[in-house]
Parts: sequence; structure tokens; C-alpha cells
Amino acid sequence: MSMNNLLVELFVEELPPKALKKLGDAFASVLVDQLKVQGLASADSVVTPYASPRRLAVHVTAVASKATDKAVQQKLMPVSVGLGADGQATPALLKKLQALGADVSDAAKAVAALKRAPDGKAEALFYDSVVPGAPLAAGLQKALDEAITKLPIPKVMSYQLETDCELPGWSSVNFVRPAHGLVALHGGTVLPVQALGLKAGNSTRGHRFEAKKEVVVLKDADSYATALREDGAVIASFTERRAEIVRQLAAAAAQVGGGVRPIEDAALLDEVTGLVERPHVLVCEFEKEFLAVPQECLILTMKANQKYFPLLDTAGRLTNKFLVVSNISPADASAVIGGNERVVRPRLADAKFFFDQDRKKTLESRVEGLGKVVYHNKLGTQGERVERVRAIAKAIAQQLGDAKLVAAADIAARLAKTDLLTDMVGEFPELQGIMGGYYARHDGLGEEIAHAIEDHYKPRFAGDELPRGTVGVAIALADKLETLAGLFAIKQFPTGDKDPFALRRHALGVIRMLVEKGLPLDLIELIGIAEKQFPEDRGYVAVFDSLREFIYERFAGGLREQGYSTIEVDAVLAVFPRHLGDVVKRLTAVRAFAALPEAAALAAANKRIGNILKKAEGAVEAKVNTGLLTEPAEQALHGALHSVQPLADSLYANGEYAASLRELAVLKAPVDAFFDGVMVNAEDAALRANRLGLLKSLHEAMNRVADLSRLAA
Repeated sequence: MSMNNLLVELFVEELPPKALKKLGDAFASVLVDQLKVQGLASADSVVTPYASPRRLAVHVTAVASKATDKAVQQKLMPVSVGLGADGQATPALLKKLQALGADVSDAAKAVAALKRAPDGKAEALFYDSVVPGAPLAAGLQKALDEAITKLPIPKVMSYQLETDCELPGWSSVNFVRPAHGLVALHGGTVLPVQALGLKAGNSTRGHRFEAKKEVVVLKDADSYATALREDGAVIASFTERRAEIVRQLAAAAAQVGGGVRPIEDAALLDEVTGLVERPHVLVCEFEKEFLAVPQECLILTMKANQKYFPLLDTAGRLTNKFLVVSNISPADASAVIGGNERVVRPRLADAKFFFDQDRKKTLESRVEGLGKVVYHNKLGTQGERVERVRAIAKAIAQQLGDAKLVAAADIAARLAKTDLLTDMVGEFPELQGIMGGYYARHDGLGEEIAHAIEDHYKPRFAGDELPRGTVGVAIALADKLETLAGLFAIKQFPTGDKDPFALRRHALGVIRMLVEKGLPLDLIELIGIAEKQFPEDRGYVAVFDSLREFIYERFAGGLREQGYSTIEVDAVLAVFPRHLGDVVKRLTAVRAFAALPEAAALAAANKRIGNILKKAEGAVEAKVNTGLLTEPAEQALHGALHSVQPLADSLYANGEYAASLRELAVLKAPVDAFFDGVMVNAEDAALRANRLGLLKSLHEAMNRVADLSRLAA
């Protein structure tokens, strides 16, 4: 058995650039994992994936030419089944041994080679054998087939290959792109594997236009990257090619001067890396008159349509220069630069035309048109949706400010969706909200309304900024709550990893605004307001309970990610705190309470009280008739609760949750004495109701900050 480095490459037509990195990583990881499973590669093997527009490859160190033979012990059957009373092999045993390839010509000898060992209550027969290790060619064939099968292909192509046989014909092949070459080298030896109708060799092809050699011959596995770079003019490594693009972008920006920098966009950088085999960055420019168009429009058209990198000045404003990552590097790049400048000009002209045309109509004049745009076939038009958002936004604004804020929120909510009817948003849906802000300024509506319209989709993703002003927060909350309540009302719930309407994102947006803005808003009340917009008499289902659970579950997940324990989070959120901004204080209080010596006993008692109240017949009121407190222990508990509750309630009302729970800790002794000396379910109905009322009062007092029973072991 010899050890050598392995190189496998699939040479194909241009792969989808957005998926290239994922395809390269998947091809390498699955192939190597299969080699490791077969014992051909080890955990110490170094794996280097390669992915360029026309190839997927992997280099693996320390790959064996043959896997080590393995000693295997296999359970056959119970002794009572495999051997007769005379100790001879039964037909069942002989048949099993034959199936395993054992020599049974001498049955007695075959039986003597078996081992006996306890197996549960009985004794069983075990067969020892040596499984020969797989040769690399066979193991690699299996690994290669598996790697190709498991590629996360966005869309499969079907193409035909001419069959390699005496009779002419064609065979159908399904793959992400037509494949034209296969390399499999173990050291300098070509391995006889096949894939996609191709036989492995030791040659590949380089850059379409700039390769020094039409066919790049690889002397061994380790020469792959160097040979491709020198003879094929290709940087095969996705990571190296990406880093080279970053380096050249920075160098080109420095050459322009003035502190300009290329726009940061990781997705665009990955896509461009998937488009070029050897990058060459060039500086281009467009006419300054286009800078009158909102820079978001120009940036988007350059990135999305042309894959260019716009240059921003030190203040973050767009300049009239941009960078192109070319796949060729001619001695005179003027033709390439001129071509790219000619291509981008019509795109920018279109954006300017849309912007100029859109400003000929006010946002207000577009409101009526929303009534003709279907939002959802079960939820009506965008116009109907706007009215629901307005109602929620006004209710929120009334709690956050005065009549001026309510009026501003109403205007912003009425106009927030109107930019959906503009030419610019029709061409670039990603600009909805942003363009509404620009058009609101043009209409003279002021910065407050413009910001609210622009920001009402925020936060759009994890880590996104929140709306800037109170009006924007009111509209953003209303928009997200309307979306959540509406889709829940027609039973469009997220399931598993499927969330087509991004409801989890909307819920997290609501949570972030309430928490990070410190808003004095009652989430339970907000859910109720949103639910009212979808009345049951119009065919909608009640959503309050399910929506409340959904939002608090999202909040729970976020809190656990911040380091709070599941027990702490469950205890606090079990009482559905209405103001999310004080949940962290509640969590801190619960953690402090759990550290008290009385905590465990009180939590257990609280759990016991909860179970008793659940089993009680009918509703239990938190009322106590002191005249019916006959037992000293119940009198003592009532007195202790009556003594400590006013201060505990006052501390709770002031948000001093830890201090409130600390005051209640003194109830441990009277609670223990109560359960030791008092029969709660007395035969006398009046006594029983009174004692349940005392426990109900205690339960309510102890569980205002959190459900303390969740702390019980």
C-alpha cells in the first residue's frame, strides 16, 4: 500500500456563478468524506477545494492506494439455533456461513472456527473474518459518483453524449452543465475512473483566450494549481481568486485617488469570482449628469445588471467612476473599458428616465391605484391593506405621542405603499420604500414623512438598522403586525424551514423595535389591535393565541442566543410580559432569585399550588375570608402574605423585579408550614374555597415577574 496525494477535477462548461462556491465546497467535502469512510483518506488528510467558472476540483493529501484490511466479527445466531443437540451445525448455520463466503466443506472445522459469547440472556455464535480494503480506483469511483449525485445543483441540464461502442448512438446525461473532461491523479498515476460519460486522464484546459497551452498536461496531483496558473492562465482556487479581486479593487480605487472605495458587497464579490478565471480590474466612468438620480438606483443597476463595483467617496456618496472585473487582460484595455462604459450608459439613462417620469405624479395621486393591485387573493388589495395598516399605525401613534404624531403616522401609512406603482420600483422592486422616500421629499412632505416611508420595511434582515423616527417606528410596527395577523388569519403559518412570507423575520422585527427602542407599548394589546383588522365574520380565523405564541417563541430563541438559560427564559415568558423592554430585567431578577436559599422550596411549592388550582372545580377567585381561616398555619400564611405583598407590589410596579422577588422569599417558612398542617381540599366547601382563594392570592403574588414553578427541579 502506497500513500500519495490525490487530484480529481471535473472540467465543464460555465457553471452558475452564484452557486459556484457552494458547488465547489460540496464536491470536495462529499468526495473526501466518502474516501475517509472507506479508509482511503484519514482525518489528517489536508483537503483543498478548487472551483472556477469551468471546473470543480479537489486536492487531498495522504490518500492510500488501498485501504487497510479490516478484521470483522459478525454475530450469526443463538447457539441453540446454530447447533443441534449433538453439537453439529444446523442447515441454517451452514447456509449463513456460505452466504458470508466461508468454507463449509468441512462442517466440523467451520464450527470449530466460530466463537461463542454471551448475548443478552442467551449465548450466540460469532464469525471472525477479514474484509479486504478497497483499492483506490474502486473507492474513488464510489466517492466520485456520490459527490456528483449530492451536488446542490440549482437546475439540472440534460444533454447527450455519443456512446463509445461499435454501434453508433447517444446516451443522455443529466448534470448542472455539460462536462468535457475528467482528471484523476494519484501522485502521477491516472486512476481508471469514469463519470458523466467521461474517462479520467491527466490533462485539462485553461483560460478560453489567454492560456499559453491549449491542453494543460498535469505531471502529478501536486502540480495542478501551478500548471493551471502558468500554462492555463487560471487561478483555480475560488478563495485565492476572490482575494486577488479584493486586492485589485483596492489598488484600482487607490489609483483613482480622493479616498474613494469600492462598495462592499460580499454576494456580488462571490458572484464575480464565479464569473472570471483570471481577474483583471479596470477603472471606468459615466457622465456626471446621471448622479442627479438617487444613488441607490444607479448602484443597484450597476451591481445587479452589470456586476460592476461602484466607487463611493469618503462621505459614502456615489462617484461617476466604477470598477469592472474583466476576465481578459489585453495590453491595451481601452476597448474593454469603452465597451463597458457604453453598456452601462443605457441602463443609467433608463434609471434617469424612470426617476423623471415618476416625479410627474405625486404619491397622493397614486393612492387610489392601490385599490386595483391585488395583495393576496384572500386578503384583498393593497388599498385594503393600507387601510388596515393605517388603523394599526394610528393606534400605536396615539400611545406614543400627540395628535401631531397621529396625523403624521396616518399620512405616512397612507402613502407608504404608493411607490409600488412607480416605474422605478416596477423595474427595481428592491427599491420599494427607498424610492417612496425620495418622491415624498419631492412632493414637499418633509423629512419625517420621507424617512417613515423609506424605513417602514426595516429591519429587513438580521442586523439591519431600525427606523429612524417615531413615525417610522409606528408605520414599521403596523406594517409587520398587519402582515403577521393577516397571514395567520388565513392559516399561512411557517412550517419547519419553510417561511415563504418571512413571518419569522417580521416577528423578530417587531421584537427588536419594542426592545431596542424601549417603547412603552403593550405587545398583547398590539396583537389584539392587529387581530381586529381581520374579523371572524369576514371569514378570518382568530389569531390572538397563535400569533402571541409565535412572537414569544421567536423572542425566546433570541434570548437563549444571548446566553440566558432555557429555564430562565421559559419562566419569564410563561407569564407573557406585556412590555418586552423590561424582559431582561425580569431575567436578571429570576437569576438572582434562583440563587437564594429559599428559591428551590418556593419554586416546588409554587408548582404544587399551580397543580392544585388546575384540579379545582370551577374558577378560583383570589379572595380570602379571614373568618374562615381556622388553622394556625393558614392564618400565619395569610398574615405573612398580607404583610409582605404591599412592598413587593410597589417594587414590582417600579420595575424593581429582583427586589420584589427577594421580599417574597420570606414566605418560604409559612408556605412550608401551610402544606404540612393544612388540608386544602377540606370536606367543608366553604373552607375548601377559602383555602383555594388563599393559594390563588399567593400564586398571583409570586408569579408576576415570572412563573417560578419553571424553576422547580
